[in-house]
Amino acid sequence: MSNWRGISLWMDQLDEPLAPRPALGCELQADVAIIGAGYTGLWTAYYLKRQAPQLRVVIVEAETAGFGASGRNGGWLMGNLLGEDRLLGRLPVAQRKAGFDLLHGIPDEVGAVLQREGIACDYRKGGVLYCAARYPEQQASLRSWLDDLHAQGLGEQDYRWLEPAELSEQLRIANPYGAIHTPHCATIQPARLVRGLARVVEAMGVEIYEQSRVSAWQPGLVRTAHGSVRADWVVPAVEGYAAGLPPLGRYQLPVQSLIVATEPLPADVWAEIGLDRGQAFGESSRQVTYGQRSADDRLVFGARGGYRFGGQLRSDFNLTTDERELRRYLFGELFPQLRNVRLTHAWGGNLGMARHFHPHMLRDRKNGIVLSGGYGGEGVGASNLGGRTLADLILGQDSELTRQPWVMSDSPLSRLSGWEPEPCRWLGYNAIIRSFVHEDRVLADPRSAPWRRRLAQQVAGFMESFMR
Repeated sequence: MSNWRGISLWMDQLDEPLAPRPALGCELQADVAIIGAGYTGLWTAYYLKRQAPQLRVVIVEAETAGFGASGRNGGWLMGNLLGEDRLLGRLPVAQRKAGFDLLHGIPDEVGAVLQREGIACDYRKGGVLYCAARYPEQQASLRSWLDDLHAQGLGEQDYRWLEPAELSEQLRIANPYGAIHTPHCATIQPARLVRGLARVVEAMGVEIYEQSRVSAWQPGLVRTAHGSVRADWVVPAVEGYAAGLPPLGRYQLPVQSLIVATEPLPADVWAEIGLDRGQAFGESSRQVTYGQRSADDRLVFGARGGYRFGGQLRSDFNLTTDERELRRYLFGELFPQLRNVRLTHAWGGNLGMARHFHPHMLRDRKNGIVLSGGYGGEGVGASNLGGRTLADLILGQDSELTRQPWVMSDSPLSRLSGWEPEPCRWLGYNAIIRSFVHEDRVLADPRSAPWRRRLAQQVAGFMESFMR
């Protein structure tokens, strides 16, 4: 058996045995075949069985439930979808509001399922604090973002500016310039959610086969080394692992995000820091930082990772000293009292990035394929929306879910935007990341001349535009 417990802090905290379910060893006929026992696959199975319990739903998983991003993420259950402002901004006011309401309702929907099904995963809906913290330019960028959100029709009840004094009532950081607070986010223990979902759908009659890596797939058929599933619908719910299922790798690029966790911190330290309501937090730089206070009082903190040539998956997530120390540096800038704290866990995962940062939920009726992906690191909540939407698409429901601008009904896979060939992707990604690192280094240095600060921002902003 693989060392699944060593995948992340979250998997290490599980108090259940991690014995694998049986592998697929025969030929099956089903209504729906799902590839991947992560959040998207399990949520799709859950909502299908809730609406149509007579369906035979089979899930095949290469490792075990929670092996992928679902057991490795930072634990933010967001009421958002990557690029939602661009996707909804083109709609009439009433439709735009309905779309935002749908997204903002994701944490409450998940919370209701957890209560109904008895899944304990440290769910705490404390919102999220997007902080201007390490240099003053962050305040300007956050306020500009807030103006854009309000221009879309969102109000103070959705996104509100906190001056430093008000921010300190929730979170105390070393150099605060203010923050945006939104209530539409919860924090969770990710592995307990995915493992709990797997148990729930099994009890509903879903068949899950683990250690059953898919060797080939096509419309109506999924093959593994020792078995196969024929089905009316195939759901490749693989997100960052799309490269293993051609041609999906053209549309989903695997990138990595890396996380560290401290030892449990004493009460007096948390009294200095705050975060006593389960809030998530991040500082507003292009390093893409994210953190939370875990239920056992650790600081869990992550930041942008990397991309490998050819879209290769990263399998070894034993973080290097440099990778650990960058994250220590970033959270140490916010919390100087933690600069020398002991790190007990360091890990990472592969996530899926769609071209133009455009998440998608697609039904190819002709070939019997439905999929959801391109979450871009926001998949804990987006996968619940994806699962609900895919269930409605499979069942032919015309609903608020299926009428959203990120849904492509009756579309072939070729409708998705493809990534450029190598070496363009690798060269472009590295040039962009270098500009981000340079910007962060210049802006974090208070001695940097104003012209250097402006130039670093302009170059990084120009480079970022190529990703959109």
